[in-house]
Amino acid sequence: MMTSSLVVPSLVSSHSHLKRRRHEASNLGFPCASLVATRGVITSTFAAQKDNYLLTEEGKLYAMEGSLEVNFFLAVPSEDISLANLKSLMVFFFFFALSFFASSTLGAKRKIVEFYEFGSPLMHVNISTWGATIQSIRVPDSKGKLADVVLGFDGIGPYITDNNYFGGIVGRVANKIGNAEFTLNGTTYHLFRNDGNDSFHGGNRGFNKVIWEVAEDRRYNVSVPFITFHYRSSDGEQGFPGAVDVFVTYEMYEENELSVHMIATPVDKPTPINLAQHICWNLGGHDSGSVLHHKLQISASRMTQVDDRSLPTGKIVPVHGTPFDFRSPTEVGSRISKLLAQQPDVGGYDVNYVLDRKFEGTYKMAEVEDRRSGRVLEICSDAPAMRLETGNLLDHVRGKGGHYYEKHSGLCLATQGFPDAVNHPNFPSQVYSPGQTYHHDLLYRFTAKI
Repeated sequence: MMTSSLVVPSLVSSHSHLKRRRHEASNLGFPCASLVATRGVITSTFAAQKDNYLLTEEGKLYAMEGSLEVNFFLAVPSEDISLANLKSLMVFFFFFALSFFASSTLGAKRKIVEFYEFGSPLMHVNISTWGATIQSIRVPDSKGKLADVVLGFDGIGPYITDNNYFGGIVGRVANKIGNAEFTLNGTTYHLFRNDGNDSFHGGNRGFNKVIWEVAEDRRYNVSVPFITFHYRSSDGEQGFPGAVDVFVTYEMYEENELSVHMIATPVDKPTPINLAQHICWNLGGHDSGSVLHHKLQISASRMTQVDDRSLPTGKIVPVHGTPFDFRSPTEVGSRISKLLAQQPDVGGYDVNYVLDRKFEGTYKMAEVEDRRSGRVLEICSDAPAMRLETGNLLDHVRGKGGHYYEKHSGLCLATQGFPDAVNHPNFPSQVYSPGQTYHHDLLYRFTAKI
């Protein structure tokens, strides 16, 4: 439960500019249905699955996170305990143990990894408090057959050691910060380097690798079910200045629409904020193989140019005449050979698009279609940019149901701010001060072509 001193922001008042309008435009760049929230109270949860898992302390591990006691289910597939996994887990628990012995706070508040589910006949969603992670979304194909269309894992254990960011909220700053440092108001801040010399998706322990708390839960007996998660990021966490309160709300408007509201407020110092929901999609089903046959359309005529370290140069360049042009519906893999000839070390698409904004507010920015299943995904957002990545680093990753994810078996379409914006004054600023509020809204709409 949240402390009484924490004020949960009202999404109704915070998003008054998103009063519900219905513009069913088929073209990209037109406004989506706007987003409206309600407020509620905590209801029920369901326990982590324990079958076929190796459990510690009868399914629970006790440690300290700063002055907060952490009590979570350690669920590691028993047939997937490799030496590398054990080493990663040992490192993870070593740092928790240090936090435990460093703090003697009595009456510390327990945090536990919990799982929540809600849905409709046309969509079923599972979410975890670990990283505010979407673990599964089940939607029907053209014949009405349900399938889970997001990559991920069955238990919590793999999420602890995995670096693919499946379904999690990434931050405090999504994407890269060059040389893992930036200067703000005359002070240079040095961040945790977790991608060569750079900081990536918030560092080694970004928002996807922490336990969030449920701030509000109203999934049942309401017209618009939703659940809100909260995380307090501390001053100096991964090198970032100032504490930040972060709220993420998952909300189901129609039977086939899931919205994500992200709100963050600095507590005591100016700090950069750039959050992203990092779902890796496969509309054929998470276990259906390559996504290169998916048809993709993106409302973007420009992209940020990068150097040989995939860092922005500061230039914004046109996509016309390049393999990055998805302004018309195009198979993802149709030009990938040309792309790999130009960038052989990347392994596929990994690009930040500057979205063509025709309207203020939330608008349709991308559409994906899997012609084999008939499933269609529309993505609406108010963000200025979107990262496209085609599962280039997936290499025999054991996922849900024991299926192994290989290269190009997932498609990431993450709405975000510009990468490394804190080091490029010409990019839209991501610095927020106390009294200011960061907002990021997006909506996923699922349909099926018959």
